[in-house]
Amino acid sequence: MKILTYLLAYRRFLLIVLTPLLLLPLPLIIKTKEAECAYTLFVVAIFWLTEALPLAVSALLPAFMFPLFGIMESKQVASAYFKDFHLLLIGVICLATSIEKWNFHKRVALRMVMLVGVNPAWLMLGFMVSCAFLSMWLSNTSAAAMVMPIVEAVAQQIIRAETEADELEMSCSNGAINPALELDENIGECESSDWKEKEKQVNGYDIDIDSTVCTIEKKNEKEKEQQNLPPAETGRKSREDKYSGIFKVMCLCVAYSATIGGLTTITGTSTNLIFAEHFNTRYPACQCINFGSWFILSIPITVIILLLSWVWLQWLFLGFDFKNMFKCGKKKTSREEASAQVIRKEYQKLGPMSYPEIVTLVLFILMTLLWFTRDPGFIPGWSSLFPKYKGYATDSTTALVIGLLFFIIPAKTLSRTSNGENTVFGYTPLITWKEFQSCMPWEIAILVGGGFALADGCEVSKLSEWVASKLTPLGSLPLWLVILISCLIVTSVTEVASNPATITIFLPILSPLAEAIRVNPLFILIPATLCTSFAFLLPVANPANAIVFSYGHLTVMDMVKAGLGINIIGVAVVMLAIMTWIVPIFDLYTYPSWVPNFPSTNSTGL
Repeated sequence: MKILTYLLAYRRFLLIVLTPLLLLPLPLIIKTKEAECAYTLFVVAIFWLTEALPLAVSALLPAFMFPLFGIMESKQVASAYFKDFHLLLIGVICLATSIEKWNFHKRVALRMVMLVGVNPAWLMLGFMVSCAFLSMWLSNTSAAAMVMPIVEAVAQQIIRAETEADELEMSCSNGAINPALELDENIGECESSDWKEKEKQVNGYDIDIDSTVCTIEKKNEKEKEQQNLPPAETGRKSREDKYSGIFKVMCLCVAYSATIGGLTTITGTSTNLIFAEHFNTRYPACQCINFGSWFILSIPITVIILLLSWVWLQWLFLGFDFKNMFKCGKKKTSREEASAQVIRKEYQKLGPMSYPEIVTLVLFILMTLLWFTRDPGFIPGWSSLFPKYKGYATDSTTALVIGLLFFIIPAKTLSRTSNGENTVFGYTPLITWKEFQSCMPWEIAILVGGGFALADGCEVSKLSEWVASKLTPLGSLPLWLVILISCLIVTSVTEVASNPATITIFLPILSPLAEAIRVNPLFILIPATLCTSFAFLLPVANPANAIVFSYGHLTVMDMVKAGLGINIIGVAVVMLAIMTWIVPIFDLYTYPSWVPNFPSTNSTGL
């Protein structure tokens, strides 16, 4: 038993040591550049999937393995670690830093919820829409972390108000207050007392799983105690189950909408950015993937998945009552009044829009407009003003120009005192370098660089050509089946591996597959990229799920049950999109001239 204990304790160390040793026969026996590149790819992929090493550390392995194997020079490998993607990421993070610093995200979220009303179903939709909108411009993790405290406060207030209403109703019907129906102050006790502390831990990715286990165990104990209760207590238990359903559906709607919203823009999630950089690097002659084209293809997908997810979660946990949802002139219930009061109070605390918020909003709108109008396709964009330098300016150019303004524009204006004199403040920009550094996801930046280095190594060593030649027989299968198989594989892997690592592994495989079967690469790469974000099943599948799970209202089975349905919805909608409205956007049924030809024969030893 002691040996087993030691093995479990040092399993990561053993994996780090044994993986390269067990795979070593590959380059030693098959002495080709393809085999040496494949060895590097397998080692890095296993470390990424198992997270035996930090993702960024694993991504640095090609930087010394490729030069040692003679595949690429050190200078060539180093250049792959910083590309156009990183400049775009820097500009976007500047915007996200300012939004978070000046609390503009909270104003947007609360305002959207106020617009849709406080009916439970519409309130849930309001949180989903606001979280999805924030996720379009910020990271999915940040969007979930921002909205979740508001959802927690509203849900707690709903439970309190509805419990009091139930007590009042029972006291009226019985003529006296039944002690068995008194407000249970312990409902959600483990969560409400520590939710602020948990939020801080989550933002540092220190998920408090122990508290979640504690909550689940307490619920199980309560269920055992209430097996032989009188009818009054049974009624109370059914109400507590209903309250638990409210907490669950509110939490899940935040986690899933944060992920769904990230699909919408090319900057919404790291997987979209990785795809765009990989595609533009592999197919430089094609300039069809940009902010505008991606938004046009993905916005219908996002809206449909968001609405179907809303219906699914509502039906699964609360029931879907069409009559009450769409009934006009209905009097608000105590729960709806409580929700409205909490949201109004939170919004009033923000006060009027401050000067930094206004500047952030203006720069946000300006960045979005410049992205859309650079090269819209149906009309000449602003990039046509520089005909001699066509293709020089990209989305990263816009992001950097606007991003730098956040370091230049002062955060405070001159204000007049009662004497009419101007009060002079020290010059402080909207964001500082230290604040930017705290928001910049350096791990993702290095991870993506490692993916680009692997892709370059596959090209130089001719490994991608070998893979393409071996995948040619798949051309006999129907195209829709090839796309569906790739989507299902990617969706399955991304549940146990990080989204960026999954897309980084599969893009160099799927691109040669499309070339081998003579299909427009976008036909396979777009669905696979979108499905990489469908990590809905497990708390560890992505940080947004972990944030929501840490509040203690959910069990793993709750997330699996809800996530399985949304995974099916997501894959189905993506399949519908790629076979219908995305086809004319990129003329997918035509094999493009910008795809490089790969040799039909192969002389390697693999």
